[in-house]
Amino acid sequence: MPIEVFGPGYKFLDREEILSFEEIVRVTRAAVERGACKVRLTGGEPLLRRGIEDLVGLLAAVDGVEDLALTTNGVLLAHHAEGLKLAGLNRVTVSLDALDSEVFAQMNGVGAKVERVMAGVDAALTHGLPVKVNAVIQRGVNEQEILPLIRWGRDYGVTVRFIEYMDVGETNGWKMDEVVSAKEIVELVASEFAVEPVQAGYRGEVAGRWRFADGKGEFGVIASVTKPFCGDCTRMRLSAEGRIFTCLFTGEGRDLKKALREGASQAEIESLLTASWQSRTDRYSEERGKVAVKKAEMSYLGG
Repeated sequence: MPIEVFGPGYKFLDREEILSFEEIVRVTRAAVERGACKVRLTGGEPLLRRGIEDLVGLLAAVDGVEDLALTTNGVLLAHHAEGLKLAGLNRVTVSLDALDSEVFAQMNGVGAKVERVMAGVDAALTHGLPVKVNAVIQRGVNEQEILPLIRWGRDYGVTVRFIEYMDVGETNGWKMDEVVSAKEIVELVASEFAVEPVQAGYRGEVAGRWRFADGKGEFGVIASVTKPFCGDCTRMRLSAEGRIFTCLFTGEGRDLKKALREGASQAEIESLLTASWQSRTDRYSEERGKVAVKKAEMSYLGG
Protein backbone atom coordinates (compact mmCIF):
# COMPACT_ATOMS: atom_id res chain seq x y z
CA MET A 1 0.00 0.00 0.00
CA PRO A 2 1.65 3.27 -1.11
CA ILE A 3 2.91 5.08 1.99
CA GLU A 4 2.25 8.45 0.36
CA VAL A 5 -1.46 7.53 0.34
CA PHE A 6 -1.78 5.31 3.40
CA GLY A 7 0.49 7.23 5.77
CA PRO A 8 0.11 7.76 9.53
CA GLY A 9 -2.80 10.17 9.06
CA TYR A 10 -4.92 7.90 6.86
CA LYS A 11 -8.33 7.02 8.34
CA PHE A 12 -9.07 3.37 7.78
CA LEU A 13 -12.52 1.80 7.99
CA ASP A 14 -14.08 1.38 11.40
CA ARG A 15 -14.23 -2.22 12.58
CA GLU A 16 -18.02 -2.43 12.25
CA GLU A 17 -17.84 -1.42 8.61
CA ILE A 18 -15.99 -4.56 7.56
CA LEU A 19 -17.63 -7.96 7.25
CA SER A 20 -17.61 -10.30 10.21
CA PHE A 21 -16.34 -13.84 9.81
CA GLU A 22 -19.95 -15.08 9.92
CA GLU A 23 -20.91 -12.75 7.07
CA ILE A 24 -17.95 -13.91 4.99
CA VAL A 25 -19.01 -17.51 5.57
CA ARG A 26 -22.60 -16.71 4.50
CA VAL A 27 -21.36 -15.27 1.21
CA THR A 28 -19.07 -18.26 0.73
CA ARG A 29 -21.96 -20.69 1.25
CA ALA A 30 -24.02 -18.74 -1.29
CA ALA A 31 -21.16 -18.82 -3.82
CA VAL A 32 -20.70 -22.55 -3.33
CA GLU A 33 -24.42 -23.09 -3.93
CA ARG A 34 -23.94 -21.25 -7.24
CA GLY A 35 -21.05 -23.47 -8.31
CA ALA A 36 -17.90 -22.07 -6.69
CA CYS A 37 -15.51 -24.66 -5.29
CA LYS A 38 -12.34 -22.64 -4.68
CA VAL A 39 -11.90 -19.95 -2.04
CA ARG A 40 -8.87 -17.69 -1.67
CA LEU A 41 -8.14 -15.22 1.12
CA THR A 42 -6.14 -12.33 -0.21
CA GLY A 43 -5.63 -8.70 0.62
CA GLY A 44 -4.23 -6.27 1.45
CA GLU A 45 -2.47 -8.65 3.78
CA PRO A 46 -4.79 -11.31 5.21
CA LEU A 47 -2.42 -12.31 8.02
CA LEU A 48 -3.02 -8.89 9.59
CA ARG A 49 -6.66 -9.85 10.25
CA ARG A 50 -7.06 -10.81 13.90
CA GLY A 51 -8.21 -14.41 14.25
CA ILE A 52 -7.35 -15.38 10.68
CA GLU A 53 -6.99 -19.04 11.70
CA ASP A 54 -10.57 -18.97 12.99
CA LEU A 55 -11.81 -17.68 9.64
CA VAL A 56 -9.86 -20.39 7.82
CA GLY A 57 -11.44 -23.02 10.07
CA LEU A 58 -14.95 -21.71 9.39
CA LEU A 59 -14.39 -21.64 5.64
CA ALA A 60 -12.78 -25.08 5.58
CA ALA A 61 -15.93 -26.44 7.21
CA VAL A 62 -18.22 -25.13 4.45
CA ASP A 63 -19.53 -28.11 2.50
CA GLY A 64 -18.45 -27.79 -1.11
CA VAL A 65 -15.23 -25.82 -0.57
CA GLU A 66 -12.74 -28.12 -2.26
CA ASP A 67 -9.70 -25.84 -2.27
CA LEU A 68 -8.95 -23.19 0.36
CA ALA A 69 -5.90 -21.02 -0.32
CA LEU A 70 -4.35 -17.82 0.99
CA THR A 71 -2.14 -15.21 -0.66
CA THR A 72 0.31 -13.35 1.59
CA ASN A 73 3.39 -11.17 1.44
CA GLY A 74 4.94 -13.79 3.73
CA VAL A 75 6.25 -11.42 6.39
CA LEU A 76 4.02 -12.93 9.13
CA LEU A 77 3.75 -16.41 7.66
CA ALA A 78 6.30 -18.02 9.99
CA HIS A 79 4.06 -17.10 12.94
CA HIS A 80 0.87 -18.44 11.35
CA ALA A 81 1.86 -21.40 9.16
CA GLU A 82 1.20 -24.15 11.70
CA GLY A 83 -2.10 -22.67 12.83
CA LEU A 84 -3.29 -22.17 9.27
CA LYS A 85 -2.51 -25.76 8.38
CA LEU A 86 -4.26 -27.08 11.48
CA ALA A 87 -7.29 -24.89 10.72
CA GLY A 88 -7.69 -26.48 7.30
CA LEU A 89 -5.84 -24.28 4.81
CA ASN A 90 -4.87 -26.29 1.73
CA ARG A 91 -2.08 -24.13 0.29
CA VAL A 92 -0.45 -20.73 0.36
CA THR A 93 0.79 -18.32 -2.30
CA VAL A 94 3.59 -15.95 -1.33
CA SER A 95 4.16 -12.70 -3.21
CA LEU A 96 7.92 -12.44 -3.72
CA ASP A 97 9.23 -10.15 -6.45
CA ALA A 98 12.95 -10.51 -5.71
CA LEU A 99 15.47 -12.58 -3.77
CA ASP A 100 18.04 -9.79 -3.70
CA SER A 101 17.51 -7.88 -0.46
CA GLU A 102 18.06 -4.42 -1.99
CA VAL A 103 15.72 -5.02 -4.91
CA PHE A 104 13.16 -6.54 -2.56
CA ALA A 105 13.30 -3.51 -0.26
CA GLN A 106 12.99 -1.16 -3.24
CA MET A 107 9.88 -2.94 -4.49
CA ASN A 108 7.98 -3.33 -1.23
CA GLY A 109 8.71 0.20 -0.07
CA VAL A 110 8.08 -0.40 3.64
CA GLY A 111 11.38 -1.86 4.81
CA ALA A 112 10.29 -5.50 4.88
CA LYS A 113 13.13 -8.04 4.97
CA VAL A 114 13.32 -10.81 2.39
CA GLU A 115 14.75 -13.07 5.12
CA ARG A 116 11.39 -12.94 6.96
CA VAL A 117 9.58 -14.03 3.83
CA MET A 118 12.01 -16.92 3.37
CA ALA A 119 11.43 -17.96 6.98
CA GLY A 120 7.71 -17.95 6.25
CA VAL A 121 8.16 -20.18 3.21
CA ASP A 122 10.29 -22.57 5.27
CA ALA A 123 7.67 -22.68 8.03
CA ALA A 124 4.85 -23.37 5.56
CA LEU A 125 6.74 -26.23 3.94
CA THR A 126 7.74 -27.63 7.33
CA HIS A 127 4.09 -27.77 8.41
CA GLY A 128 2.91 -29.36 5.18
CA LEU A 129 1.48 -26.33 3.41
CA PRO A 130 2.27 -26.40 -0.33
CA VAL A 131 3.75 -23.08 -1.48
CA LYS A 132 3.61 -21.20 -4.76
CA VAL A 133 5.39 -17.92 -5.34
CA ASN A 134 4.05 -15.03 -7.40
CA ALA A 135 6.55 -12.52 -8.80
CA VAL A 136 5.47 -9.39 -10.67
CA ILE A 137 8.18 -8.49 -13.17
CA GLN A 138 8.74 -4.83 -14.03
CA ARG A 139 11.28 -3.86 -16.67
CA GLY A 140 14.13 -1.81 -15.31
CA VAL A 141 13.39 -2.90 -11.76
CA ASN A 142 13.56 -6.66 -11.22
CA GLU A 143 13.79 -8.58 -14.49
CA GLN A 144 17.28 -9.67 -13.39
CA GLU A 145 15.55 -11.66 -10.61
CA ILE A 146 13.80 -14.08 -12.98
CA LEU A 147 16.54 -16.71 -13.22
CA PRO A 148 17.55 -16.52 -9.54
CA LEU A 149 13.89 -17.11 -8.60
CA ILE A 150 13.72 -20.05 -11.02
CA ARG A 151 16.86 -21.62 -9.56
CA TRP A 152 15.62 -21.08 -6.02
CA GLY A 153 12.19 -22.55 -6.82
CA ARG A 154 13.75 -25.67 -8.34
CA ASP A 155 15.92 -26.18 -5.26
CA TYR A 156 13.04 -25.61 -2.84
CA GLY A 157 10.42 -27.56 -4.74
CA VAL A 158 8.33 -24.40 -5.07
CA THR A 159 6.46 -23.38 -8.24
CA VAL A 160 7.26 -19.80 -9.21
CA ARG A 161 4.74 -17.88 -11.33
CA PHE A 162 5.77 -14.70 -13.09
CA ILE A 163 3.09 -12.05 -13.61
CA GLU A 164 3.22 -9.34 -16.24
CA TYR A 165 3.32 -5.88 -14.65
CA MET A 166 -0.29 -4.67 -14.73
CA ASP A 167 -2.07 -1.32 -14.63
CA VAL A 168 -3.99 -2.16 -11.47
CA GLY A 169 -5.23 0.88 -9.57
CA GLU A 170 -4.33 4.52 -10.10
CA THR A 171 -1.08 4.91 -8.16
CA ASN A 172 1.59 2.65 -9.67
CA GLY A 173 2.43 4.87 -12.66
CA TRP A 174 2.06 1.95 -15.07
CA LYS A 175 3.61 2.17 -18.55
CA MET A 176 3.37 -0.46 -21.28
CA ASP A 177 7.10 -0.33 -21.96
CA GLU A 178 7.73 -1.51 -18.38
CA VAL A 179 5.96 -4.81 -19.09
CA VAL A 180 8.24 -7.83 -19.48
CA SER A 181 6.07 -10.16 -21.56
CA ALA A 182 5.37 -13.76 -20.64
CA LYS A 183 6.97 -14.73 -23.96
CA GLU A 184 10.22 -12.98 -22.98
CA ILE A 185 10.17 -14.65 -19.57
CA VAL A 186 9.73 -18.13 -21.02
CA GLU A 187 12.51 -17.51 -23.54
CA LEU A 188 14.86 -16.38 -20.78
CA VAL A 189 14.14 -19.45 -18.64
CA ALA A 190 14.51 -21.69 -21.72
CA SER A 191 17.95 -20.20 -22.36
CA GLU A 192 19.18 -21.96 -19.22
CA PHE A 193 16.81 -24.92 -18.77
CA ALA A 194 15.06 -27.28 -21.16
CA VAL A 195 11.33 -26.67 -20.69
CA GLU A 196 8.08 -27.85 -22.26
CA PRO A 197 4.51 -26.54 -22.01
CA VAL A 198 1.97 -28.17 -19.72
CA GLN A 199 -1.70 -28.52 -20.66
CA ALA A 200 -4.03 -26.32 -18.61
CA GLY A 201 -5.51 -28.19 -15.67
CA TYR A 202 -8.95 -26.61 -16.05
CA ARG A 203 -10.80 -23.96 -18.04
CA GLY A 204 -10.09 -20.53 -16.62
CA GLU A 205 -6.61 -21.37 -15.30
CA VAL A 206 -4.86 -18.02 -15.46
CA ALA A 207 -1.25 -19.21 -15.55
CA GLY A 208 0.42 -20.75 -18.56
CA ARG A 209 2.44 -23.66 -17.17
CA TRP A 210 5.85 -24.98 -18.22
CA ARG A 211 7.68 -27.99 -16.77
CA PHE A 212 11.39 -28.63 -16.64
CA ALA A 213 12.45 -31.50 -18.89
CA ASP A 214 14.62 -32.97 -16.11
CA GLY A 215 11.48 -33.48 -14.00
CA LYS A 216 12.47 -30.93 -11.39
CA GLY A 217 9.17 -29.09 -11.09
CA GLU A 218 7.53 -26.39 -13.19
CA PHE A 219 6.99 -22.64 -13.42
CA GLY A 220 4.17 -20.45 -14.65
CA VAL A 221 3.57 -17.18 -16.48
CA ILE A 222 0.46 -15.01 -16.24
CA ALA A 223 0.12 -12.98 -19.44
CA SER A 224 -2.76 -10.76 -18.38
CA VAL A 225 -1.45 -7.82 -20.45
CA THR A 226 -0.12 -9.40 -23.64
CA LYS A 227 -2.63 -12.29 -23.81
CA PRO A 228 -5.79 -11.32 -21.88
CA PHE A 229 -8.09 -14.10 -20.72
CA CYS A 230 -11.27 -12.16 -19.90
CA GLY A 231 -13.45 -14.62 -21.80
CA ASP A 232 -12.46 -17.48 -19.50
CA CYS A 233 -12.51 -15.50 -16.25
CA THR A 234 -14.21 -17.39 -13.42
CA ARG A 235 -13.28 -15.16 -10.47
CA MET A 236 -15.52 -13.09 -8.23
CA ARG A 237 -14.05 -10.95 -5.46
CA LEU A 238 -15.61 -9.99 -2.13
CA SER A 239 -14.05 -6.88 -0.59
CA ALA A 240 -13.44 -6.43 3.13
CA GLU A 241 -16.48 -4.17 3.54
CA GLY A 242 -18.83 -6.40 1.55
CA ARG A 243 -18.80 -5.34 -2.09
CA ILE A 244 -18.80 -7.84 -4.95
CA PHE A 245 -16.43 -7.24 -7.89
CA THR A 246 -16.31 -9.25 -11.10
CA CYS A 247 -13.12 -7.66 -12.45
CA LEU A 248 -9.76 -6.78 -10.95
CA PHE A 249 -9.64 -3.64 -13.10
CA THR A 250 -12.66 -1.80 -11.76
CA GLY A 251 -13.60 0.80 -9.21
CA GLU A 252 -17.22 -0.20 -8.76
CA GLY A 253 -18.72 -3.14 -6.94
CA ARG A 254 -22.17 -4.30 -5.90
CA ASP A 255 -23.00 -3.77 -2.23
CA LEU A 256 -23.77 -7.05 -0.46
CA LYS A 257 -23.30 -5.89 3.13
CA LYS A 258 -26.59 -3.95 3.18
CA ALA A 259 -28.55 -7.08 2.27
CA LEU A 260 -26.60 -9.19 4.76
CA ARG A 261 -27.34 -6.79 7.59
CA GLU A 262 -30.97 -6.17 6.70
CA GLY A 263 -31.90 -9.81 7.10
CA ALA A 264 -31.71 -11.13 3.54
CA SER A 265 -32.29 -14.87 3.29
CA GLN A 266 -29.62 -17.20 1.99
CA ALA A 267 -31.60 -17.60 -1.24
CA GLU A 268 -31.63 -13.81 -1.67
CA ILE A 269 -27.86 -13.61 -1.18
CA GLU A 270 -27.43 -16.31 -3.81
CA SER A 271 -29.66 -14.35 -6.20
CA LEU A 272 -27.57 -11.20 -5.69
CA LEU A 273 -24.39 -13.12 -6.54
CA THR A 274 -26.03 -14.59 -9.63
CA ALA A 275 -27.26 -11.17 -10.76
CA SER A 276 -23.77 -9.68 -10.32
CA TRP A 277 -22.24 -12.41 -12.46
CA GLN A 278 -24.89 -12.51 -15.18
CA SER A 279 -24.92 -8.73 -15.66
CA ARG A 280 -21.16 -8.37 -15.98
CA THR A 281 -19.76 -6.67 -19.07
CA ASP A 282 -16.19 -6.09 -17.85
CA ARG A 283 -13.41 -7.05 -20.26
CA TYR A 284 -10.82 -4.50 -19.25
CA SER A 285 -7.70 -6.42 -20.25
CA GLU A 286 -9.10 -7.04 -23.72
CA GLU A 287 -10.11 -3.38 -24.07
CA ARG A 288 -6.99 -1.85 -22.53
CA GLY A 289 -6.33 1.56 -24.06
CA LYS A 290 -9.81 1.78 -25.60
CA VAL A 291 -11.78 2.66 -22.48
CA ALA A 292 -11.14 4.92 -19.50
CA VAL A 293 -11.85 3.17 -16.21
CA LYS A 294 -11.30 4.31 -12.63
CA LYS A 295 -9.68 1.29 -11.01
CA ALA A 296 -9.47 0.09 -7.42
CA GLU A 297 -6.02 -0.53 -5.93
CA MET A 298 -4.48 -4.01 -5.74
CA SER A 299 -4.21 -3.54 -1.98
CA TYR A 300 -8.02 -3.27 -1.90
CA LEU A 301 -9.05 -6.09 -4.23
CA GLY A 302 -6.14 -8.51 -4.03
CA GLY A 303 -4.96 -10.57 -7.00
